[in-house]
Amino acid sequence: YTSVIPFKEEEQDFTLPNTLESLRKQAMECHLCELSKSRHKVVFGEGDMNADILFIGEGPGTMEDSSGKPFVGRSGELLTKMIENVLNISRDDVYITNIVKCRPPNNATPTPAQAHTCQPYLMKQIELIQPKLIVTLGATAYHYLTGDDTEISKVRGVIHKQNNYTIIPTYHPSYLLRNPSAKKEVFDDLLKVKDLMEK
Repeated sequence: YTSVIPFKEEEQDFTLPNTLESLRKQAMECHLCELSKSRHKVVFGEGDMNADILFIGEGPGTMEDSSGKPFVGRSGELLTKMIENVLNISRDDVYITNIVKCRPPNNATPTPAQAHTCQPYLMKQIELIQPKLIVTLGATAYHYLTGDDTEISKVRGVIHKQNNYTIIPTYHPSYLLRNPSAKKEVFDDLLKVKDLMEK
């Protein structure tokens, strides 16, 4: 009689790293969805790792894909002005990321499969940063973070509590570039953010 030890496959570890830097390194190597085939750079996010305010957009555009940084084009300039002129803080004091970390071709809206594949990175970012407030920029970011598909025009500026965090949805800066008249509403939404932070 011989003792045969059955071959046992090592179980893969699917837990995500516990630091933003390690998480970023893992995201840089990610090939879990088809966006990894067409991207130039992974746009993980940037800003203060202990930020009180986290901004979440939809996905990287062309300029973000080539620079590896979120919100660097015209909509990025507008977002920076919104943060600095209304919240009276530096862009470096907040954290900015997107629902998906790679650019969808032709700047398309991320598909549910792409958004859900990338979601663990976003949820881990939220867990590690522990922001007091999350500002979702545009309908896509709000929808994929909350599962609520109410039109953004109906929910913008409304405080939404989920898990341990507070979400305030507003319009995406690129929408404001196309519809400058909506800037006043975003201004009001950000005043609400400022008011909540001061409390």
